[in-house]
Amino acid sequence: MAVATRELTLNQAINEAIRQEMRRDPNVIVIGEDVSGAAGRAHLGLIDGWSASLKTRGLLAEFGPERVIDAPIAEMGFSGAGVGAAMTGLRPIVDLTFIDLLGCCYDQIANQAAKMHYMMGGKVDVPVTFRMGYGSRGGGGQTYGGGAAAQHSQTQYSILAHVPGLKVVVPTTAYNAKGLMIAAIRDNGPVVFLDHKFLGNAARGLVPEEPYTVPIGKADVVRRGRDVTLCGIGLMTHVCLEAAGSLAAEGIEAEVVDVLTLAPLDEATILESVTHTRRLVVVDEDTPTASMARDIAARAADKCFDFLDAPIKTITAPEAPVPFAAALEAYYQPRAADVATVVHDLLGR
Repeated sequence: MAVATRELTLNQAINEAIRQEMRRDPNVIVIGEDVSGAAGRAHLGLIDGWSASLKTRGLLAEFGPERVIDAPIAEMGFSGAGVGAAMTGLRPIVDLTFIDLLGCCYDQIANQAAKMHYMMGGKVDVPVTFRMGYGSRGGGGQTYGGGAAAQHSQTQYSILAHVPGLKVVVPTTAYNAKGLMIAAIRDNGPVVFLDHKFLGNAARGLVPEEPYTVPIGKADVVRRGRDVTLCGIGLMTHVCLEAAGSLAAEGIEAEVVDVLTLAPLDEATILESVTHTRRLVVVDEDTPTASMARDIAARAADKCFDFLDAPIKTITAPEAPVPFAAALEAYYQPRAADVATVVHDLLGR
């Protein structure tokens, strides 16, 4: 039987995933800033709101204010409310808009949501999904409306992946965004869902109309190659694919692994690829210290050392805040040209 599909943006795919799960399960609720989709504020010209509303547009009209709860700018308060609601049997989606706001509610996520199941001896589940946008808005210089500056452009997902008890997913396409969001909502533990701000409207693809899940904890080999493994996260997977395309024109075949889940990390898929290509480049938009790039590199060095023909390389943002100026922001993010240069150095050609 043919599966009906149509092209959606990543934002639209997330919206559809939430809508379908709310129809399927009355325990699914949404809480956050501007999740009503700017309803009631059209007189201000805010038809789409800012960020959360792009993922939750139209939900208030269908499900009402009891299930779509606009919260004040008080992240610690409404994230804690989401954790408490999850412990009572609801399945909240807590929209924190930006990962940069993590500092406002870290205790609720890292000390309450992540640890409650363990501290209660497995008698309490916390099925809460935290959605956050991450990354700089420029998308390699293709800025729309300018950058979001140092306090609204960070990546920071290594902080969340570090916390035992949290699952952390980072979609790259409209297809896996819908599947990972549904999987996150249905999971019986806390899941952090991180979507790149630039990909929200830039990533378009065919998405099935019916609900489906993409497994949490599984990476995806999105391009096969023999000469080097390029390991990407979120937008950086697209950067890796662009670099692989340019390298192929020179006779260099790069394999691209889309990480998709930071915790639990799919070591097996990454290490299998490295064993095959014997070279690894990890591309990560985060700053380098204690980053996912260096964590993946360390795991590969530990378990694939005898198979390596060259040193493992990591490509990250510089050790600096994200600049506001679009021209500087474009150079702040790793680019396909940077990846190609590193691959040439590794291969000596």
